[in-house]
Amino acid sequence: MKPSVLIVEDEEALVTLLRYNLEKESFHVVSAADGEEALVLAKEETPDLILLDWMLPLMSGIELCRRLRRSPGLAKVPIIMLTAKGEEADKVRGLESGADDYVTKPFSPAELIARMRAVMRRTHPAINAEQLAFVDLVMDLAAHRVRRGSRDVHLGPTEFRLLRHLMQHPGRVFSREQLLDSVWGRDIYVEPRTVDVHIRRLRKALNNDHEIDLIRTVRSAGYALDRP
Repeated sequence: MKPSVLIVEDEEALVTLLRYNLEKESFHVVSAADGEEALVLAKEETPDLILLDWMLPLMSGIELCRRLRRSPGLAKVPIIMLTAKGEEADKVRGLESGADDYVTKPFSPAELIARMRAVMRRTHPAINAEQLAFVDLVMDLAAHRVRRGSRDVHLGPTEFRLLRHLMQHPGRVFSREQLLDSVWGRDIYVEPRTVDVHIRRLRKALNNDHEIDLIRTVRSAGYALDRP
């Protein structure tokens, strides 16, 4: 599953450079040119990481960072601030506003990607793990096997990808559209209701009569892997 990155930057040339380098490293990239657009996109996409420029139209990167940290669904999304402000006081201000790291322009794309991966290892260890676990559910990504308790769970390829995505973000509610983008991909047109079909298949495979359903349906919002 490709980790998703939201680039918040108004310099078009820099966005193009970042997109090229990130997509080459198997990141899924979306971008916004100002703070207000970024806030809307972040709520729609729930990215795995945000690259945030300090100097933005309509809303500064510092203010956007503070708003993201106050937003329940986005408070834990890692943020790396990109800025030409290299003074120690500016770095302290950026970190105190809620940023996880601070990169001064100009920067090396290779170094930025290394720092992105380091931040994501700290904040989303499941994204890089070879084994995922939630309650009594264990997914071995290397062996492509799933177990619940002492029994094997047999899943089709789509259900496996769907469960993997949910296990990488336990407790987070995803809309049908977000699941379609993350599991099926943006380049494939699938009806949103298809998600419901695969959720039903996944539930049937995961749950015996005596087992608790770990998939929570949130009316008008979507689905989450959650503790009962």
